[in-house]
Amino acid sequence: MLPLIYCAVTLLGASALFAAEPGAVTQARQAPAKEDPRLPRVIIVGDSISLGYTDEVRKLLAGKANVHRVLGNTGPSSSGVQKVAGWVDPTNGTWDVIHFNFGLHDIKLGSGGKDNQPYATTDGHQIPPDEYERNLRQIVAKFQTTGAVLVWCSTTPVPAGKLDPPRQPDDVVKYNNIARKVMNENGVLIDDLYSIALPRLAEVQLPHNVHYTKEGSAELAKHVAASIEMALKNKRR
Repeated sequence: MLPLIYCAVTLLGASALFAAEPGAVTQARQAPAKEDPRLPRVIIVGDSISLGYTDEVRKLLAGKANVHRVLGNTGPSSSGVQKVAGWVDPTNGTWDVIHFNFGLHDIKLGSGGKDNQPYATTDGHQIPPDEYERNLRQIVAKFQTTGAVLVWCSTTPVPAGKLDPPRQPDDVVKYNNIARKVMNENGVLIDDLYSIALPRLAEVQLPHNVHYTKEGSAELAKHVAASIEMALKNKRR
């Protein structure tokens, strides 16, 4: 089993864009401006938080890796189950590292989504905890078929207070614990952005918002880039 690390698509068309939340970053290129065939290939699979740090990660890993990402926002883990085969379709090339996260959309409560309708779940979350675990297991199993080193990124903190759409801070901890169990059982590396961001939310996160300032996203990017570099070292072993 690979050691844990605590630091801090279709790729070309199969991932649908999700309605942006207030403060969300909506643009980040799927591919680097120019791919260097001599360098390893990395793909970032994630929500709008990852959209905010992708370009900075590319800068930090310039000359070390070609950093790609899925199109737009991955949304909840249920969407990941539907689209994971397209993301790792061999026609898009092979991957040395897959850095991924789900959770921020799964924990939405009560209402939300394109039509702002109640979620049809038994407990009010967009994706209930048991389904979240099942979805993650399916996604990880598919990712593992690629031979890439996998890095799961923990869901970043949700601030207290009224949010649109509603979320509860404690749910982040609950869902992260579920994901951590799945990753530990499958030897997936862990980039614990939750623990990195939590003590500094007042300075790195937008007020009353799950998203980050430009400076905050740059701070997250440092830890994401470090986790990817660690994964690349594991790949070379």
